[in-house]
Amino acid sequence: MTLQQLSLFLENRPGRLGAPLETIANAGINILTLSLADTAQFGILRLIVREWDRAKQLLEDAGWVVNLTEVVAVGVDDRPGGLAAVLAALEGAELNIEYMYAFTLRRGDKAILVFRFEDPVRAIQVMKERGLHPVDAEELFNLTT
Repeated sequence: MTLQQLSLFLENRPGRLGAPLETIANAGINILTLSLADTAQFGILRLIVREWDRAKQLLEDAGWVVNLTEVVAVGVDDRPGGLAAVLAALEGAELNIEYMYAFTLRRGDKAILVFRFEDPVRAIQVMKERGLHPVDAEELFNLTT
């Protein structure tokens, strides 16, 4: 039920973001969602794409360092307090959320958020036990076609 996320470390200078995105675009790989974080020295570009293994290889062949990370997508009620309700459901399980970001698509009345947990397998188990709906890769990719 986890998704594979590509993380690239980029020098934090003008023009460094476009090249890796162009590399995968030229291969016909569509970005489903992304996140960009920065520090003074470098940026971290996080991507979710359908053909993650192919994208990873293309980016590495072009010289970028790419890490593969398991993340969890979950449907969250798209209303005020929807995210707070998900976080409340996870409280007490001692799950460390390292970061999160949103998809630009919806599933019915749910927004889709991506979470990076220290222990994604346990996070999925806790979510299911507490009535939350983790979104698997097949379901997510079907939403984007």
